[in-house]
Amino acid sequence: MLEPAPLPGGASTSLVDRARGIDTVEDLPDRYRLQVRAGLLDETLKLANYSAVTHLIIAVAVAYFFWDSAPRSYLLCLLAVVAVVIVATIYTNRLYRRTYTAAVSEVGVARGYRVSGALAYALGLAWATMPIVLFAPASSDERLLVVAIAAGLISDAYVVGPLLSVSYLFVVPVIVGSFAGLARSGEPIAMSIAVLLLVYATFVVLSVSRMSRLSRQRILDRVRVEDQSETIGLLLNEFEENASDWLWETDAAGGFQHVSARMAEALGCPIELLQRRSFPALLAQQVGLRREAGRNVELLEQLRAGRPFREQLVEIETATGMRWLQLSGKPFLDQRGHFAGFRGVGSDVTQSREAQARIAFLATRDPVTGLSNRVAFHETASKACAALDTEGALVSLLYLDLDGFKKVNDTAGHAAGDALLSEVAARLQAVIVADAQVFRLGGDEFAVLHRGRDSAQAEVAADAIVAALREPYLIDGVRAEIGVSIGIARAPRDATSPEDLLRKADLALYSAKEAGKGRWQCFDHQLEQRVQRWRELDGAMRAGLADGEMELHYQPLVRLEDGQVVGCEALLRWMRPGHGPVSPAEMIPIAESTGFIITIGRWALRQACAEALTWPPPLRVAVNISSIHFRLAGFFREVEQALAETGLAPGRLEIEITESIFLASTPHVLENLSALRALGVRIVLDDFGTGYSSLSYLTQFPVDKIKIDRAFVRELSSRPECLSVVKAIMIIARDLGIDVTVEGVETEQQAELLRARRCDSVQGFLYSPARPAQEVGGLIERIPEAIRLARQPLRAAG
Repeated sequence: MLEPAPLPGGASTSLVDRARGIDTVEDLPDRYRLQVRAGLLDETLKLANYSAVTHLIIAVAVAYFFWDSAPRSYLLCLLAVVAVVIVATIYTNRLYRRTYTAAVSEVGVARGYRVSGALAYALGLAWATMPIVLFAPASSDERLLVVAIAAGLISDAYVVGPLLSVSYLFVVPVIVGSFAGLARSGEPIAMSIAVLLLVYATFVVLSVSRMSRLSRQRILDRVRVEDQSETIGLLLNEFEENASDWLWETDAAGGFQHVSARMAEALGCPIELLQRRSFPALLAQQVGLRREAGRNVELLEQLRAGRPFREQLVEIETATGMRWLQLSGKPFLDQRGHFAGFRGVGSDVTQSREAQARIAFLATRDPVTGLSNRVAFHETASKACAALDTEGALVSLLYLDLDGFKKVNDTAGHAAGDALLSEVAARLQAVIVADAQVFRLGGDEFAVLHRGRDSAQAEVAADAIVAALREPYLIDGVRAEIGVSIGIARAPRDATSPEDLLRKADLALYSAKEAGKGRWQCFDHQLEQRVQRWRELDGAMRAGLADGEMELHYQPLVRLEDGQVVGCEALLRWMRPGHGPVSPAEMIPIAESTGFIITIGRWALRQACAEALTWPPPLRVAVNISSIHFRLAGFFREVEQALAETGLAPGRLEIEITESIFLASTPHVLENLSALRALGVRIVLDDFGTGYSSLSYLTQFPVDKIKIDRAFVRELSSRPECLSVVKAIMIIARDLGIDVTVEGVETEQQAELLRARRCDSVQGFLYSPARPAQEVGGLIERIPEAIRLARQPLRAAG
């Protein structure tokens, strides 16, 4: 009997049983559960022997490389433990396959799970000791070898990935041991490597988890399809008359002796004619005519050799079309013991075969558009990638996402949306070339797999697709307009697997959408680096805010009339330890895409109010608030709470918002604007004059100040039209009782031009860049004096 071995270190098998919960399939029907579990175990065991030999080689290599620098007793012990586990793995693997593979049973699979988990855990514990013992005393080269071996061992989780519990039982001890071994040295570089190794291990664990889910779903899909096919076959055999069995018999020469009416009907030939024909001759006639002729040849050889056969499929061309026959037969002897011919049963399984083919067809087809679906895409892309070793072969994936489809689907209904998708599919098939294939991946996402030797052909196809899909559609008498954005990735240049190819095409698609939609974009490695950078900063900024790495700097706003500082704008600064400053231009879009900008906004609001309380009244502080944050219901209550907690007067707080907030104006926006004005907080419209600027905002929404964007100031003296625009905005604002601040003032000439136009206040590097909170007091005293001294030569010259 195959029994689980005790776990190393005295651990009980309950640990393995608990880990088995990761692979639970209890939510599946009884008729599927055992087959799925057995399939997962079988996939894991297929590579177990190869992995075991690899571990043994690594153990020998470790002993060889560290023989002169590490305790030899430990190296021999490690080698012995690994060897024992490897031998046990190979032995139990063969025992399982010999004992249980032929007849899968619940008991056998359960034991296979437990034994596999126990061996994986034992091997993981053995390898976990390696970095703990070897890393700290090792030389630089030996440490590099330890880290490389640890990383390689962690990646071995992919080998047993289908069986997630076994993967975890092996890889978690290795991860913990690796981290402990690196951390044990106490050196900063070792800690950094430990953290990076932990990040890598996390990626491996998540990838293995996803791979396990995909393996489970794939096996379940296969079992279900097999179950459906068997059900259809049984129903057809039971209820369809032309699928009923019949008896047949031949003589020693193969001539038909007994022919049933059903057999004659299936072959589309009169009984009298069949009785004058030879069965081998009938089969031989089909050889060379049909693509499945090999089946006929196989049965023909069985008949000529006088060997029995069972449920042999043959394909016969008849007057009524191609028929599939399933035949079973065995030779019989005459009274003298000589071969006298064959007797057997047969059935027409044509409809069953057609039903199976139909099921297979539908499993790879999208029901809405009739295109091949995601399953077919992965199969086709896998075959295309596997054939890339052909010289000059190239596969290009065009990943399509419809622009504006959701609006049509939401406003016109799902029926109209389906009709639109069908029309899109028809246009795609009309514009693609012969060596390309279209797939619908789901929703409004499509893919085009293009094969060829010229990468420019994919770009030409992308141009044609963009042009074709932007043309108007007529759906149920209603005109609809949409567009398409396309990401292009190529194999083998960008990727060599369908999953990686699709992921990189998705990155290119994101870049195309970000660039304005209705266009295509090819993948380049900078996109991948950018995504990695975004993910890194997304996690780091959350920790940075909690750890006090972020602070507010303040840029003064100067009143042009007398040079006095009237307020400061709070600007976020992040000095990341070990990396230097992170630009807000890089950080803010990431925070907005994840929603973390709301947390940053709440912190900045309280921090600015608290620090402004130390300034002399009536100096104001201006805080930029993201449109995502401002659109929240009850935002004004957050402002009210921050003022109450810090004690800052509402009139000393300015909330800066951008014009984009009005594009999707909601009742919450108007509610927050009105409530803040009623509270006494001033509303400032930032970056006025660019983007979506509209003078109607100044009359429709309550604002106290507008800030003219620095883009106008940069060419104030060289382009008269810029000065005219600034002057016109200030005149309109003055008539509406709205203050005006101009950003980006860097020269005294710019300041004088704005002062002559009666601008209220300015800010810019001419007076000061943003400075830490503790320097604001000095700025308040220094700036007026500096302005006074700077103006004296001008007055003297005048």
